[in-house]
Amino acid sequence: MNEFDILIIGSGPGGYVAAVRASQLGMKVAVIEKAETGGVCLNWGCIPTKALLKSAQVLDYARHASDYGIIAGEAPAPDFSAVIARSRGVADAMSKGVQYLFKKYNIPVINGFGRLKGAGAVEVEAAEGIKERYKAKNIIIATGARSRELPNLKQDGRKIIGYREAMSLPSLPASMVVVGSGAIGSEFAGFYRSMGTEVTLVEFMPRILPLEDEEVSRTLERSFKKAKMKIMTDSSVEKVDTTGEKCIVTIKTPKGEVVTEADVVLSAVGITPNIEGIGLEEYGVKTERGKIIVDEYYQTSLTGVYAIGDVVPGPALAHVASAEAIVCIEKIAGKSTETVDYSNIPGCTYTTPEVASCGLTEAAAKTAGIETKTGKFMFMASGKASAAGAREGFVKLVFNAADDKLIGGHLIGMNVTEMISSLVVARKMGATAHDLMLSIHPHPTMSEGIMEAAAAALGEAIHA
Repeated sequence: MNEFDILIIGSGPGGYVAAVRASQLGMKVAVIEKAETGGVCLNWGCIPTKALLKSAQVLDYARHASDYGIIAGEAPAPDFSAVIARSRGVADAMSKGVQYLFKKYNIPVINGFGRLKGAGAVEVEAAEGIKERYKAKNIIIATGARSRELPNLKQDGRKIIGYREAMSLPSLPASMVVVGSGAIGSEFAGFYRSMGTEVTLVEFMPRILPLEDEEVSRTLERSFKKAKMKIMTDSSVEKVDTTGEKCIVTIKTPKGEVVTEADVVLSAVGITPNIEGIGLEEYGVKTERGKIIVDEYYQTSLTGVYAIGDVVPGPALAHVASAEAIVCIEKIAGKSTETVDYSNIPGCTYTTPEVASCGLTEAAAKTAGIETKTGKFMFMASGKASAAGAREGFVKLVFNAADDKLIGGHLIGMNVTEMISSLVVARKMGATAHDLMLSIHPHPTMSEGIMEAAAAALGEAIHA
C-alpha cells in the first residue's frame, strides 16, 4: 500500500500535472500535500488574483458606462467583502477541479509534510504528528515557493503583508504602499487602486516592470499615473514603523528620504523556494542560491530524485512548472521527449492595460550583438480597440535582421495576454516577418496588430 512508482511532494501546477501524466502512462503515483490541493497558484496565486482583477475591470466598466451610451444610475462602488468572497469561490472551484482529476486518475493524496529519507523513500508527517514512510522508485519535489521577506520588511500578516494576505484582507484599506513592481506588485497595485485605495508603488529599479521592454514599462507607468497612483522608481523602503495605528514608511529616493503613512504595506519583492526541512542536505541533494540543481530532465544530484517548478532555476511561473512536469515524467517513463525551451517562455502581467511578452527585447538583442528590425502597431489605429474603448498600448515585434526571423514580441493593451501564444508558436516554428505579414488575421480584432507590426518591420505597413 505504501509503495509507488512515483511519489510527488506538492500538488501545485507542477505536482498535479506530473501526477496526472504519470497515471496516464500507467505508473502508480501518489501526491503528498501539506495544505490545499492545487498549491499556491490555484488557491493563493494565479487564479484568485485574476478573479480580483476581473472585479476591478467590471467596476471600471460600470464607472465609465456613460462612455458606452449606458445610463448606470447611482455611482458604482465596490462591495469589498463580496469581491474577496467571489475570488475565494473561484479558487475553491479550481481546487475541487484538481481533486476531481486525482479521483479520475486514481491518484491518492497523502496529507502531511513530506521529507526525503534517501533515494526511494519519503516520510510524511501528518498534522497530528504521526509519521509514516512511503517508498517509490522515483520522487519528484514540487514544493513551490512563498513570499520573499526582506530583513527590514518583516511580514506580520496585518500591517506588513505578502500576496496571500493581500487576497483576503478583511476590509479595504484607505492607503497602501506596494513594495516591488514586478507582476505581483503591479497587479495588486492596480487592483487596490481600482477599488479606491490610495496606492504608492515603490520600485528599486529605474522603471516599473523592469524585466519588460522599456517602452512597455513606460506605457504602464503612464496608465497607473493617470489612475492617480503614486509611482516611486529608483527608490527603496528603508524601514516601516508599525507601532502606531498606521504604518510610517521611510522611503529612500534619488532626492533624499521621504516619509509617508499607509494603512498597509504590501511586500511584493519576489518569492523564496520552499526547500527547507525536506531532507535535501541530509541526503546530498545539491542546491545553489536557494534552488535545487537539476539536469535538463530535472533529476537532482541524488539518483531517482527529481525537482520541478519554483524550486529549480528558471522562471517561477505556473505554465513553466507544468511543462517541466511533463518532460520529467515522460523521461522517467522512457519516452523520447523535447526539453523545455527557456528562451521562449511567455510572460503575462494582468494589469489594466495587460502586458505580455516572449523572447528578446531590443535592448537584450543589442547586448547579444544581434542586429534587429523592429515593427510596431499602435492600438489607437485598431478598429476593435476603438470600438472597445481600449485604444491604449501597442504590439512591438523584434526580428533578427540577418534572416527576418521573429526573436521577440512585446505587447501592452486589452487582452494581449490572450494574443501572446501565437507569437510563442511563431518563434518556435521559426516564423519570419513575411510569414506573419502574409498570414491573414481576422478583422476587426486586436490580433491584427501582430500582422500590422510585422508589416511595419518590413516597411510595408498599411495602417501604421
